[in-house]
Amino acid sequence: MTHQAPLAFALRALSIAATAASLAFPVQAQGAGKVYVSSEKDNKIYVFDTRGERTGAIDVCKRPRDMRFSGDSKQILVICGDSNAMGLVDVATGKLTGTVPLGDSPEMFDLSPDGRTAYVSIEDENVVAAYDIDSKKAVFEVKTGGEPEGVLVTPDGKTAYVTSEVANVVHVIDLGAKKVTKNIKVGKRPRRFVLSPDGAELWVTNELDATVSVVDTRTHTEKQKIKFTVKGMREADITPVGMTISLDGKSIWVGLGKANHVAEIDVATKVVKNQILVGQRAWGLGFQPDGKTLYVANGLSDDMTLIDTASGKAIRTVPAGRVPHTVLVSP
Repeated sequence: MTHQAPLAFALRALSIAATAASLAFPVQAQGAGKVYVSSEKDNKIYVFDTRGERTGAIDVCKRPRDMRFSGDSKQILVICGDSNAMGLVDVATGKLTGTVPLGDSPEMFDLSPDGRTAYVSIEDENVVAAYDIDSKKAVFEVKTGGEPEGVLVTPDGKTAYVTSEVANVVHVIDLGAKKVTKNIKVGKRPRRFVLSPDGAELWVTNELDATVSVVDTRTHTEKQKIKFTVKGMREADITPVGMTISLDGKSIWVGLGKANHVAEIDVATKVVKNQILVGQRAWGLGFQPDGKTLYVANGLSDDMTLIDTASGKAIRTVPAGRVPHTVLVSP
């Protein structure tokens, strides 16, 4: 309880400063990118410009979570956990145009390199399932450990990595053979992934031991753990989940969940370079196309924080619906 008052003060200060902070942004060029934030409790995707000004809202299916653009960027694909479906949103019109039926409590997904197949973690069925997006049909599924979540498909489309929150492993799945070929032991309650630009390292957030595991993709073994500490926070309150990599591949940014901070890690040295106070339960992360702004969805304070990556400072926090989950930024 001792850190609540300073945290609340800091969050209020960020909100009060929003108008003044917006002056730091240049005037947007015509056709500049949009920022989409899925809101689990509002059953909407909120639309912002890159300055953090809300410009619209899209009604979707129930409990929208993970989002990605289709291969041609004409659709937003959104996982809806309480509808057991993937929503298909037309970017041009901002309308939900259809759904793909999924299994029970889908959570995260990735796409095949051609964008035609979605590999979805089905939490309550303990499988990762492949769906053909055009036909809206299930293709196959692979059994996993308990509560699968994070899914990452390699650029060659041959392998999928899937976390099991209960088993504390990363499953290595041969997509051609449709089976698990190895289980990599990592930390407690592994959640999400980032693959290094050269493909040599797979980074995995471990929510319940305040770490990130670095996995050697050649040997499929954990080679290092990076431990997080936050001043004034107990280890149990440092719960890393969301993660993304900078455009130049030199930094990995991690949302530290209930610690209400985002950490920046130097990829080469594996050293935590900076920690930035944001909103409550920071998970979803997404970069502006030029890499200058990082958008952070704060699930328990119902807002989104904008971070200037050059200075490593939060510059604005804006309302983002009830329980924002994922940030998706258009190219």
